[in-house]
Amino acid sequence: MNIQGIPAPKAPIKPYPMTIHEDTRVDNYYWLNDRENPEVITYLEAENAYTEMVMSPTKAFQEELFEEMKGRIKEQDESVPYRDGEYYYYSKYIEGGEYPLYCRKKHSMDADEEVLLDGNALAEGHDYFSIGGYDISDNDQILAYSIDTISRRNYTLYFKNLQTGELYTETIENTEGGAYAWAADNQTIFYLQRDPQTLLASKVYRHKLGTSVSEDVLVYTEEDPQFYMGLGRMKSKKYIVSVSDHNGVSTEYRLLEASNPDGEFKAFYPRQHGLQYSIEHFEDKFYIRTNAGDATNFKLMEVPENESYNIENWKEVIAHREDTYLEGIDVFRRHLVLTERSNALIHLRVIDQRTQKEHYLNFGEPAYDAGVGYNPNFDTDLLRFHYTSLTTPSSVFDYNMDTQEKTLMKEQEVLGVFNKEDYQTERLFATARDGVQVPISIVYKKGFKKDGSQPLLQYAYGSYGYSIDPYFSAARLSLLDRGFAFAIAHIRGGQEMGRPWYENGKMLQKKNTFFDFIDVSEYLIQEKWTSKDKLFANGGSAGGLLMGAIINYRPDLYKGILAAVPFVDVVTTMLDETIPLTTGEWEEWGNPKEKVYYDYMKSYSPYDNVVAQDYPNMLVTTGLHDSQVQYWEPAKWVAKLRELKTDNNILLMHCDMSTGHGGASGRFQRFKEVARDYAFVLSLV
Repeated sequence: MNIQGIPAPKAPIKPYPMTIHEDTRVDNYYWLNDRENPEVITYLEAENAYTEMVMSPTKAFQEELFEEMKGRIKEQDESVPYRDGEYYYYSKYIEGGEYPLYCRKKHSMDADEEVLLDGNALAEGHDYFSIGGYDISDNDQILAYSIDTISRRNYTLYFKNLQTGELYTETIENTEGGAYAWAADNQTIFYLQRDPQTLLASKVYRHKLGTSVSEDVLVYTEEDPQFYMGLGRMKSKKYIVSVSDHNGVSTEYRLLEASNPDGEFKAFYPRQHGLQYSIEHFEDKFYIRTNAGDATNFKLMEVPENESYNIENWKEVIAHREDTYLEGIDVFRRHLVLTERSNALIHLRVIDQRTQKEHYLNFGEPAYDAGVGYNPNFDTDLLRFHYTSLTTPSSVFDYNMDTQEKTLMKEQEVLGVFNKEDYQTERLFATARDGVQVPISIVYKKGFKKDGSQPLLQYAYGSYGYSIDPYFSAARLSLLDRGFAFAIAHIRGGQEMGRPWYENGKMLQKKNTFFDFIDVSEYLIQEKWTSKDKLFANGGSAGGLLMGAIINYRPDLYKGILAAVPFVDVVTTMLDETIPLTTGEWEEWGNPKEKVYYDYMKSYSPYDNVVAQDYPNMLVTTGLHDSQVQYWEPAKWVAKLRELKTDNNILLMHCDMSTGHGGASGRFQRFKEVARDYAFVLSLV
């Protein structure tokens, strides 16, 4: 790649002053936040054309990488079926198909196949396509499913008669994908409606099949825009549950018996600032995962079914532990399965409800990812779980909780020349500047030289308590086979080391996230895993904020940066309540209408802190229809970087004009984006 002789786009400067707390910021590129403005579209298209020209020498290489990645994927593939009621359900891909088919068979996998949804047929004529989940009525006869063809995550809900194959006439727009719950009468369904401006789901509606959508009944409105909502049917099937959650602050579950769809939702326990909980119904009681009583890492409690409203009735089952975070529970008739996290690793703990004997599953690798799968049935001793690591392809197991025997049901097949024994994974720890030990999961092909001569791609996220566990990627082999190591930095802001790990990487502690990443980079260089001219960094969304921060603090550490859909204009976005998701994020970043948060936010916001200095080579990607991080944030950031940076390094931005936050929707098309990213970094080595 070479930028010599290729003029970079230059966005016009149109000063826009913004004053709060007696402080004025001038945004020269604020005008880019209007996707209906032809001048904006022209600028985005100019950036795309520039990226195309600069990367044109890598075209053949991108195609080679794409075919390589695609060639590892088994085109005709099928998931492990699970039984729910009388049917076995599974999904499958056909040869050449971009999207899955969702299918079922009655009583036996030897029965005739019934195709519920054909993703390839439904996607025809759409540049973007996503199925937002589906739900089947109790009598197995009616399918509710939703589709988004814009990439704004506004799903349209459809109904299909599974006996005739015909669609019902009514459709419901602007719903929250996957947030649907059938009542036991097979005629009533509940759904969440999203606000068209903020894109927040705030209303629960009740719809009777065969009636006009205009007659739907509003049964609940969430008045506090800081709460995100959820909706579903509990595993026991007895209750429909509507949830309001203010991340890290408060939770409220509301219950309605599925046999009484015209009744009223009643709070399990009313919201209380600082109290978080989740529940699972079992026979005549509820299990409660909660932080009640200063249980920072959460504990397990139980309460009789009709006595939850008084917290004094909640009885402790598993006490809070300082070194172990209780992440989730799954309930069976004879067993209880806990998902726990300690020392940056997932642990699955099985408790026999009859004898109280317990044990942990043994996974046998230093760094891995494991999780409980979909287990819809109470009356079974088999636990379906998933497992993967940086060297082990995604695997599905059935585990007998009595005999402790596990059966591999499926391991992701990697076509071509692949032997997992050719790769090595390690768990490292870097000491952060405040003395904290930051875990690192790293993978490389055997023969990798730890003398600072080989390239390394460092990845992290570090926000919302979202943990990045060590996972396998067939596409990543294209980097490893070309001499790269890949490292995941488990930085604060995630939850890998427990709830305090998250609390110490948000709000007024947010800079810990950035400094942890930088300190990991310096450790990897110091320990000769790589060098400054061979170290690359990658992050997306809030991880894109991370990328923006680290290059302002330490641009000298990195040869190149991949920043996907980066959240970089923190102050302006958090001040604008009309932007989707803003109000619900105040407990993550702080509300800049309060001066203490404004000052802190402004001190690290990547867009506000671009200065005249050298920056690394950068490839920035976004989507015009992104509903999570609006396209104008990376567009403004790139424009400001072009204006101020003092180096001759490459700065590229690609704006996908037809997609949003998740990028391309097809299973093969997304590899074209990965191939572009990999071609960018590989061409810089």
